[in-house]
Amino acid sequence: MGTGTGGPLDGVRVVDFTTLAPGPLASLILASAGAEVIKVERPGIGDEMRIYKDAFGDNGCTFNLLNAGKHSVVANLRDSQDVNKIKKLIAKSDVVLEQFRPGVLKKYGLDYESLQKQNPTLIYCSITGFGQTGTKTSIAAHDLNYVADSGMLSLGKSYEYGPAVPPVLTADLAAGTYPAIMNMLLAIIQKQKTGEGAYIDISMTDNLFPLMFWALGLGWGSGEWPQYGDHLLSGRSPRYQVYKAADDRFISVAALEERFWNEFCSALSVDPASLDEMNNPQVACKQIQDRISCKTSKEWEKIFNGKDVCAVVVKTLDEAIQDNHYQARKVFERQAIDEDGNLTYALPLPIVSNLQKNLDVADRVPKLGENSNILDELE
Repeated sequence: MGTGTGGPLDGVRVVDFTTLAPGPLASLILASAGAEVIKVERPGIGDEMRIYKDAFGDNGCTFNLLNAGKHSVVANLRDSQDVNKIKKLIAKSDVVLEQFRPGVLKKYGLDYESLQKQNPTLIYCSITGFGQTGTKTSIAAHDLNYVADSGMLSLGKSYEYGPAVPPVLTADLAAGTYPAIMNMLLAIIQKQKTGEGAYIDISMTDNLFPLMFWALGLGWGSGEWPQYGDHLLSGRSPRYQVYKAADDRFISVAALEERFWNEFCSALSVDPASLDEMNNPQVACKQIQDRISCKTSKEWEKIFNGKDVCAVVVKTLDEAIQDNHYQARKVFERQAIDEDGNLTYALPLPIVSNLQKNLDVADRVPKLGENSNILDELE
């Protein structure tokens, strides 16, 4: 079924109903591994990411990054003729990916139970915030709400305001995208062995808990559940902390092991024995902060160079992109072609190069509905 693009998923066809981030990133990774991804979009607007305007033509940059290399078809799920076309498409596909609220697609006969009757080997993956069962399935929420509800947000602490807003979509991506990919690939392997399809229920909140293994272990093991910033890994310890340098740049320190901690203290000309880090961690943090604030981040970078101190200057994102290390690894070398024919950057993906498709060919960002002829050509 697919388009012969190369890669380990060549021949796998994915019908993708998802929008915004979790599902589109998942299907992007599948497409990068060779799957044919057919993105089903609503008439007029399409994926909401398309309307986030910026310098990348009619499409927003985020849409380009998450949807290069896919096909786009337009279908109105309230139109029975369009729904019938989609059903015919799914009958000849391997995977369906969706992230509607539970029960929405059932109204159109596009739920797993209905589709599995015509395609018994179908793999159907649903990504939602709270899963398909339980008391919270219909609650409207986004990433920040999921990390709050799971207890994750309570573990970290900003100095002035309590929990800090995470700068990454942890629930959407780490607990949504990646578990979805993992389970879809497992289902594909199972299908190859048994000939059977599968239904996959991805709950982003469920999947946040493994990311907090240390906090769960502490609570279950000792009965002392971690609170705001009171643990080694959440801001209590001077060994795992962020400090401000003289130039108002920041130094991240993760000198957990004794040998790293001793070398870090030596670089600061501080005697580790003088720091009562176990009984008075806040005082110890202040002592380290006082030393760090005496020099600029560049001065500390030179001092730390060549030493095993586990201390790194906090870079801005644009600095990180230009870093010689990532340039040498060609992390940002892949390019895509936007709908106006212009070359633009493609999102670096966590797939090693020998498992990706056609690395020498830039993927195209699809115009809304430009591949709708796929639906018209189905028998």
